[in-house]
Amino acid sequence: MTGESASRKLTGYEFYEKTLGSPKLILAPMVDGSEQAWRILSRRYGAQACYTPMFHARLFSDPKHGQKYRDDQWSTDKEDRPTIVQFCSNNPETLLNAAKLVENDCDAVDINLGCPQHIAKRGHYGSFLQDEWELIASMVSILHKELAVPVTVKIRVFPTVEKTVEYAKMIEKAGAQLLTVHGRLREQKGHHTGVADWDKIKAVKEAVKIPVFANGNILYHSDFQRCLEYTGVDGVMTAEGSLHNPAIFSDQKMPPFTWEMAKEYLEIVRDLKTPLRSGIIKGHLFKILHPSLPQHKDLRERLGKSSQWQQYYDIILELKERLEADFNNIGEEGEFNGQPDEKGIRKYGHWRCQPNVRPPLPENYGKKKDTKQENKRASEDGDQQEDNKEESNKKLKIEDAGAVTAPTTA
Repeated sequence: MTGESASRKLTGYEFYEKTLGSPKLILAPMVDGSEQAWRILSRRYGAQACYTPMFHARLFSDPKHGQKYRDDQWSTDKEDRPTIVQFCSNNPETLLNAAKLVENDCDAVDINLGCPQHIAKRGHYGSFLQDEWELIASMVSILHKELAVPVTVKIRVFPTVEKTVEYAKMIEKAGAQLLTVHGRLREQKGHHTGVADWDKIKAVKEAVKIPVFANGNILYHSDFQRCLEYTGVDGVMTAEGSLHNPAIFSDQKMPPFTWEMAKEYLEIVRDLKTPLRSGIIKGHLFKILHPSLPQHKDLRERLGKSSQWQQYYDIILELKERLEADFNNIGEEGEFNGQPDEKGIRKYGHWRCQPNVRPPLPENYGKKKDTKQENKRASEDGDQQEDNKEESNKKLKIEDAGAVTAPTTA
């Protein structure tokens, strides 16, 4: 933090401009996906602000085992800014205890109200607090009053614009200084992820006075500007788009070669010298290399069986040779030149990074069957499980206690 923000906590747009530097391109919080090494790689290619993975507040602050959890999950340094640390919790005091442990090493603390996964339902946090507005307000309020840095919040939308806006305004009133809106319903996940609703994000932006980030539907670099213009938000966040192409934050004529990104990431991991679980590294490699490995299945099998940094690196070097040969033999004229089709999807050779394209859900998917009481909050609450859509970012799996095993958006 600057000297000014350390002595006087900045709020709203002053915080957004002076502390965060008015970021437009933001790396999302991702379980096992936005660790320090990935934040370094993302910043190299233009990410202007980064979120940590989602941390479990109770485990993070546990008096007996918290240090071990923090050593495993959390690392940073003075170059790792601006960074916002995200927590999940359902207890205001526990949340505050965890946030106090990072307030001197980050620019803000974010509350995760967006995780849609079953583990969040079982643990009663993330988007499964969406209907407990008093509890949410108390968590936001205690951080706003007690922390040295601002509190921000990441949410999902409700089936109706009206309730989504009401929800956002309640969180703003409780003390949130920035709001990220993931334009999907709690039920939108897995095979029912579908497409994020930018209209609801736009409505929230028009209704609140604090800065708003949008999240959802970012496949290519050009989508950042498209989303900014459509919704009017202050910044756009990407999760899955970054996992498949870490250079998505930079405006390049063609996306980078997959092996290039994988090699650069591994070298960051090596040079950082911060212990990082093998599963995190391997998860990133499979995401980056997802267009390439189906063409070289023996290397995919080797990667799956590997667990050491040097093994990963040797596989990438061998893949590099093969992909360069593929590139030289096939070339990028014609169908692989990246021209968008009628749906805006670009086709590249399997040697280049490219997004995971999610099919849209049926037009009537998630619509309430009983429209008679559409305007009633009670009916909206009761029907929520019928609305299906999920988050454009991963498979947020958190081990029973809250540790995680696969990249996923929070």
